[in-house]
Amino acid sequence: MTWKIAVVTGCRSEYHLLTPLLHRLSDADDMDLDLIVTGAHFDERQGMTVHAIEDDGFPIKLRIPITPSAETASDIDRALSEELLGFDAYLAQARPDLVVLLGDRYEILSAAIAAMMHRIPLAHIHGGEVTEGAVDDSIRHAVTKMSTLHFVSCQQHRNRVIQLGENPAHVFDVGACGVENIRTCELMGREDFFKDVGLDSARPFFLITYHPTTLGSLGPADEAAMLLRALENYQDHSLLFTCANADAGGVVINRELAHYVAAHNNTVLIPSLGLRRYLTALSLADVVVGNSSSGLLEAPSFGVPTVNIGDRQKGRMQAASVISCPADAPAVSVALAQAVSPEFKAIAATAKNPYGDGHASEKILAEIRRYLDGPHTEMGKPFYDIEFNGR
Repeated sequence: MTWKIAVVTGCRSEYHLLTPLLHRLSDADDMDLDLIVTGAHFDERQGMTVHAIEDDGFPIKLRIPITPSAETASDIDRALSEELLGFDAYLAQARPDLVVLLGDRYEILSAAIAAMMHRIPLAHIHGGEVTEGAVDDSIRHAVTKMSTLHFVSCQQHRNRVIQLGENPAHVFDVGACGVENIRTCELMGREDFFKDVGLDSARPFFLITYHPTTLGSLGPADEAAMLLRALENYQDHSLLFTCANADAGGVVINRELAHYVAAHNNTVLIPSLGLRRYLTALSLADVVVGNSSSGLLEAPSFGVPTVNIGDRQKGRMQAASVISCPADAPAVSVALAQAVSPEFKAIAATAKNPYGDGHASEKILAEIRRYLDGPHTEMGKPFYDIEFNGR
């Protein structure tokens, strides 16, 4: 029997994490992959990353372009409604056996709602995590409650999903998908990389990604100004900024970064590096700076220090290579000074990444097969109560 599996991607980072699983599903004789592309993949300001998916050779079953704007909450609400209608039409016609979603961004929320209403089971990857500084935190937990299968990145996150009332038999610790990419992706050479991005390879190198803190007290312009003030002491470095994602405030941050790059030598702003260039940048960086999850999930595997700014990632497990600091320029300056010190570089070089062994996609596909080949006719889920010993 052949099972139809729909996989949804709405942004560059989550697509890169899904890539190993997409290859396995494409190669499996018993799986028929429907890849659904939406969200920021169709935004020119985000690098029009739908073309990267096409270049990777994955056939796209359905494209759901959205209004290319994410400057306000109303813009995102509009995008959610457009995506919901697109997913509804697809699910009503195609009736896949399973829908696979990864992460916590608003693009996947519409897909989860539509699948739930059509009584199609969901498999959710990277649930159970906590990021207190972003609305993504609530989205992630909401998708968990709509899902049947759960593939988490560590035991702590498995415990959280069970704490949310999910059946332990359907919650699997498979590790982080990004660690698998590090294990399998062939990186670029140093000189080739720096020539490609237009930076001086002889200088120390910072890789910087800063997303809007959607539940923070600072506005996006103030967030950008804070970051850039802290970087003023490092004008002798090569600075590579990647664009903020398509959250409310991302356009403002990207505009401020573009102004900074235009006024400073040996700095670049790139909307999307793609998987190979991004992992190469991580491997070559002297410090990873900002508030992207990759600084916590992937950078430790390269032994590279991370300066994690503000509350966007607050609650995630951190390796010894990560320095977390408040979102103000003096605190970031202190953290950067610590990160570039020989003492801390030695700590980062031997830090253990807590997010798995790099075989996530293999484990996910095995559990998907086991579920689909077994009895799974019911969509209702009993709430799994944890015993609290009478308290």
